[in-house]
Amino acid sequence: MAQKIGLIALESAISTGKKIDRILESWRGESFLIPCECPRFNSGEAKGILKESVRDKDIYILVDVCNNTLTYKMDGSLNRMSPDDHYQDLKRIISACNGKASRISVIMPFLYESRQHRKTMRESLDCAVMLRELEVMGVHNVITFDAHDPRMANVVPLNGIDNISPALQFTQALLTEYEDIQIDKDHLMFIAPDEGATERVVFLASLFGVNIGMFYKRRDYSIIVNGTNPIVAHDFCGGDITGMDVIVVDDMIDSGGSMLDVVRQLKERGANRVFIFATFGLFSKGFEKFDAAYERGDFDRIFTTNLIVQKKELLEKKYYFSVNMERYIAALIDTINKGGSIQNLTKPAKRITDTINIYNHK
Repeated sequence: MAQKIGLIALESAISTGKKIDRILESWRGESFLIPCECPRFNSGEAKGILKESVRDKDIYILVDVCNNTLTYKMDGSLNRMSPDDHYQDLKRIISACNGKASRISVIMPFLYESRQHRKTMRESLDCAVMLRELEVMGVHNVITFDAHDPRMANVVPLNGIDNISPALQFTQALLTEYEDIQIDKDHLMFIAPDEGATERVVFLASLFGVNIGMFYKRRDYSIIVNGTNPIVAHDFCGGDITGMDVIVVDDMIDSGGSMLDVVRQLKERGANRVFIFATFGLFSKGFEKFDAAYERGDFDRIFTTNLIVQKKELLEKKYYFSVNMERYIAALIDTINKGGSIQNLTKPAKRITDTINIYNHK
C-alpha cells in the first residue's frame, strides 16, 4: 500500500503546487498540500516552518528557483529573491521535516546552478555542491526537467535524479496548433542552436523521422566577459533548408541573443516557418528584441513550459504558447508514490510516436 503523500510548495511555486494538489485530489479524493512558510527577521535571516506533521509521509517539495518576482525586507529595504535565496529556503523546509518523513523528493524543475556544470578554470561547481548537500540532508530523489547537462546525476550515484523531458508536451502543442505541418525529411528539420542541444534534437528528430542541423558557437577564448568566453559567431552545419519548416530546440531562453541570431540565420538560408521549443523561458532582458524579430518574420512561434514563473507580459505575446506541465508533475508524483516505473514519463518515446501517427492519419 502506498504511503500517504505530503506535497509542500514553497512560496516560489505555491500557485503551481495548488494546481497539482487539485489534480491529485481529483484522482485520489483528498488534498495533500502541507502549508509552509519561511518568515524573515529584519536582518534578512529566515527560518522554515511547517504547519502540519510530515511524520511517515512520502514528501514532495516543490520549488521554483527562477522566481524573481518575490521580495523580502532587510534593514527596511526590499530585496528581490534570487536563486540562492530560494535554495536556502528549500534547505530550511527540508530541515523542518526533522527526519520524520519516510521519504523526501525535491521537485526542482529548473536545476539550481545547472549552467555551472563543469570546470574550465579555477571556479566553483555550484550544482554539484547543491546535489551533495541535498544528499546529506536526507533527500532521496531530485526531480528536474531538461537539465542543462544530465551528467550531473553522476555527482550522487547512490541517490536518484530523474531528468524529465517535456518533448511529448511540445509535440502535442505544435501539432494541435498547426494542422498543415508535413512530417518528412523534405519538409521538416530539427535544429540544435549549439552542441549542447544535440541530444535533445536527435531524440525528437529520430521519432519524427527527419534530419537535423546544428549551429556551433565560435568563441573568443582570449577574453572572459561575465564569467565566460564571448560568442563570436554561430556557424551552421546541415543541409539545404530552403522552403522547409524548422524547429529549434534548446533547454532555455535566457537573454535570447543566441537564439535570435540562430533564427535570423535560418530565415536567411530560406527556411519557411521557424518554431522555437525551449523548456524554460527566462527572457531576462525583456521582449523588445523578440518583438522586433517577430515583426521581421525571423520566427513564427515560441513554445516554453510553465515549469517556472512566467512574466505576465510574455503571456500576452501573440507569438507565445505556454505548454502546461502541471498534470505531468501530478502523474510523476502519483506513479512514484505507488512504486511504479516512470521510464515512460522521463522520455515518452512511444507516446510521441503515437501522437505523430495520429496526426499523420488525420
